Amino acid sequence: MNIFNSSKLAAVLLPFIVLSAQAQEVRPNIVLILADDVGFSDFGAYGSEIATPNIDALAASGTLFSNFHASPICAPSRAMLMTGVDSHLAGIGNLPESAPLEHRGKPGYLGRLSDDVVTVASLLQQAGYDTYMTGKWHLGHDEKSLPSARGFDRSFVLDASGADNWEKKTYLPIYDDADWFEDGKPTGLPDDFYSSKFFVDKTIDYIESGKKDGNPFFSYIAFQAVHIPVQAPREFIEKYDGVYADGWDALRESRFRAAIERGLIAADAELGPMPRGLVEWEGLTEKEKQFRAKSMAVNAAMLEAMDFHIGRLVAYLKETGQFENTVFIVMSDNGPEPGDPTATFGFNQWLWSVGYSRDIETLGEKGSYAFIGPEFASAAASPGAFFKLHAGEGGLRVPLILSGAHVTREGTTGAFSFIKDIAPTILDMAGAAQAGGSAQPMTGRSLLPLIRGEADRVYAETDSVGIEAAGNAALFRGDYKLVRNMPPLGDAKWYLYDLARDPGETNDLSAAQPELFATMMAEYEAYAARVGVLEVPEGYDQMAQLTTNRIHDQLREKWPALVALVLVLGGLVWAGFAFGPRLWRRLRS
Repeated sequence: MNIFNSSKLAAVLLPFIVLSAQAQEVRPNIVLILADDVGFSDFGAYGSEIATPNIDALAASGTLFSNFHASPICAPSRAMLMTGVDSHLAGIGNLPESAPLEHRGKPGYLGRLSDDVVTVASLLQQAGYDTYMTGKWHLGHDEKSLPSARGFDRSFVLDASGADNWEKKTYLPIYDDADWFEDGKPTGLPDDFYSSKFFVDKTIDYIESGKKDGNPFFSYIAFQAVHIPVQAPREFIEKYDGVYADGWDALRESRFRAAIERGLIAADAELGPMPRGLVEWEGLTEKEKQFRAKSMAVNAAMLEAMDFHIGRLVAYLKETGQFENTVFIVMSDNGPEPGDPTATFGFNQWLWSVGYSRDIETLGEKGSYAFIGPEFASAAASPGAFFKLHAGEGGLRVPLILSGAHVTREGTTGAFSFIKDIAPTILDMAGAAQAGGSAQPMTGRSLLPLIRGEADRVYAETDSVGIEAAGNAALFRGDYKLVRNMPPLGDAKWYLYDLARDPGETNDLSAAQPELFATMMAEYEAYAARVGVLEVPEGYDQMAQLTTNRIHDQLREKWPALVALVLVLGGLVWAGFAFGPRLWRRLRS
């Protein structure tokens, strides 16, 4: 072949070579779906009786994780999710609203993302992605801390631990209002607001508005489902009428058996115990059973409603030809919520004062206030022990599903993974670089080899991963877990478990394997020192601290007015003593 003919051939093939290279460089869209307080066995794919067909479909075509862990508290989890860095190094070592007063302002307890961490959104933005967020942020309230300053092009977010799902209304008396922001500016809510629907509506609007620029997108949807107050449309609630009439013990057992059948836990595993001191189902009156069952029905309905609206997003992406090039990450921030706010003195009066109802007929609908309590939370965490706020598997082990583009491994993996791993995984899928320079380096590990079927694990048997929040702490090493749960439900003692055989944490091995126990204790202490863990004070109680902090903040905020009032009253009293007798004599004369 002469040179002329070679040149002609090259000219003919060049467009195809360019197209092939471009095809290889196509970067995926990434949808990160974060559910709030969803337990390990809450999705249908994990053995639940709750209908989550859209999430289940993603699980069926992707990788389902049975050994994924988060922090037991929402804000620390979200900090790690966004940065790939330990929550203390990211500035949020505890829930800001309940951190001990003496911890506030310390490096690991800023209550906002630290200045030296970079979010995955910022890195994707720098790499040419359009970045969107809707839902609960809870990583900082000022203009430098909101998503608009942390890498998101468009955002509509709540910066609080939670809020009403039907209207702009706070859910706890520790807040004066529910603070919503769009693109960093305070905003209101539409009259037809329902959180799960609205978040998906906004997400679709953002994606649609950015289509013209041709960039891939990263969309983070942080649902309020199923955080307190548990609320859902009536048509979803009615589907679960009578489903929970047998109570939490039957539900825990059913979920436990389903997890075994799906291969999520060992066939000979034991069901984790419920914490001591909880209510017995059979000790309730029939009226109480009906109310508790209805509350759990609302919880199930809220989760199904979330799944329904996720289905709307999937349908939109399919209709617009974007689905095939989209990665879906579906997960929860921590285990199920055990709180019973009505147990706090004065809370029922506050509910009445702000217009909330606890009427069983309308429970879950607009104006109502529902929650499932620690007993049904224990069932949602099955087969694990404990629940949200605690370091037992019920508080840390949560669902994770990766599906879509880049995910070629179908089925379940029991490989250990941690919430810090999500950010580096996303960057790997996007072909984006991690932050350099003085930024805190990501300590999470990319799960890409795992979901591509190139590796069976990303952590070696001797690798250790620590976690601490509000005194509750754990360290994972291979199949083993060192754990401490604080009072009132825990005893502040350290235990050692083999999670591969005992995910319910029923058989303490600390005495049987003292060398391993000592090694892991030393590794935990090194971890705590490295990230700046501060031990909680004696008698610390997370829920009680909420009230203490609120009173402290109110006094600090309003002390000038209180001082002025005291001075005025003092002046009046002094004047009364000084001029009162003289005035009285004049009046008598």
